[in-house]
Amino acid sequence: MFDIARNSLYAMAGIVTLLLIATLIYLYKSGVGGQKELTELKLRIESWWWMIAIVFVALGFSQVSAIVLFAFLSYLALKEFVSIVPIRHVDRRAIFWAYLAIPFQYYWVYIGWYGMFIIFIPVFLFLLIPVRLMLIGETEGFIRSSGILHWAAMLTVFGISHIAYLLVLPVHNELGGAIGPVLFLLFMTELNDVSQYVFGKMFGRHKILPKVSPNKTWEGFLGGFLTVTLISGLVAPLLTPLDLYYGFVGGDDHLTWWIFW
Repeated sequence: MFDIARNSLYAMAGIVTLLLIATLIYLYKSGVGGQKELTELKLRIESWWWMIAIVFVALGFSQVSAIVLFAFLSYLALKEFVSIVPIRHVDRRAIFWAYLAIPFQYYWVYIGWYGMFIIFIPVFLFLLIPVRLMLIGETEGFIRSSGILHWAAMLTVFGISHIAYLLVLPVHNELGGAIGPVLFLLFMTELNDVSQYVFGKMFGRHKILPKVSPNKTWEGFLGGFLTVTLISGLVAPLLTPLDLYYGFVGGDDHLTWWIFW
């Protein structure tokens, strides 16, 4: 089992406490008002409880179990991605290679081979998929199918595998331990989700992209952005190798996450 460092235990307790507070607020609100307007809050809270329960068990058991968990998440994400995008029936032969890339990508994570980890999908898989599609012999829709599968692998496998790679970084904060950076990412993501929701509900007036995400407002964005930036700068030195300055920069990066989410 992982030897969980002191600050990582504090972070796990903080995440659970934050969710307990959110749960109590929901129970109070549901007793005072109707259930209809609280459906979104209920779904968010339930999702986070399931996520932290699964991730905490995997992180607390061993490094291998955590890496396997993220590999399984990549599989589920890729499966969901290809189920909602327009693909040809013949593309399924090439999709097999995208699925096959998952165990290879996470094996590079496990052995800590950063050079192969960082180029395997953007270089080798990006070359393999068009070649496989070309060998099928169906030229109509070739470029679209190739682009779809490329970005499916990038978003669902390459992107998520970076979280797993945080577990094998050669340098980490002794007080945060090997799982500190993963907990930092999890905590900041949860805080961002909660804070932008709260500020949006309390002060939200001006929509950002009403046709894309009608619930996102500038007020929620600014409240979440400032909250995460501040907390990130304070927490990063406790869980990660980042100092105070780069902790604030890490909090700023959640701006990009929030927009694309």
